[in-house]
Amino acid sequence: MVLEEVLNVPEDIPQQLLDKAECVIVIPSVVKVAFVVGGSFGRGAMTCRSGGHFTGPWGAPTMIALEGGSVGFQLGGQATDFVILVVNPRGATAILHNKVKIGADASAAAGPKGRDAEADTDITLRAEMLTYSRARGLFAGVSLEGSTLRPDGGGNEDIYGKKISASDIVLKGEVSTPSSAQKMVSVLQKRSPRNLSDPNSLKNAPDGASK
Repeated sequence: MVLEEVLNVPEDIPQQLLDKAECVIVIPSVVKVAFVVGGSFGRGAMTCRSGGHFTGPWGAPTMIALEGGSVGFQLGGQATDFVILVVNPRGATAILHNKVKIGADASAAAGPKGRDAEADTDITLRAEMLTYSRARGLFAGVSLEGSTLRPDGGGNEDIYGKKISASDIVLKGEVSTPSSAQKMVSVLQKRSPRNLSDPNSLKNAPDGASK
């Protein structure tokens, strides 16, 4: 629901960036938690294009956890939704195998928005992830530097009914998309059916697909 709503707002994620994404992470309702120094925690799903080079149709999701400091996580004290585009294979593979600290293990930038936004800027070319937030109806690029993303093994076990790694789900395609994820995957397949960051993905595309 979060993904569909974000993609339907007038000033949303630029289409050219979505078309270059290997994976999309959606983490709804990230909330603050009262640890000793405060922090934030959220759980969501990461779905990637299938195939060894992320050029196939969108596939079954792996569950993901987002954890980090309290700065920048919330607007006006309300829970915040996050949408993260993973825009190169290195960033995608890192998240699938390890706990990744944003800004240290994987470069990230606040994502530009608007259908006419210039997507090929230096900052988006250097970043492995582009991060967005939505709170109180406001949608904007946001910095998540210092936060961590990790595969949620318990979440995957709940969804698929067995212990299975994030890499086995996404890279090896060992499971089918569960019914609970069908809508998320179909929304992405409809909005961005091909990965335009890889010329190989266009070899068999219909005329005009790359325009």
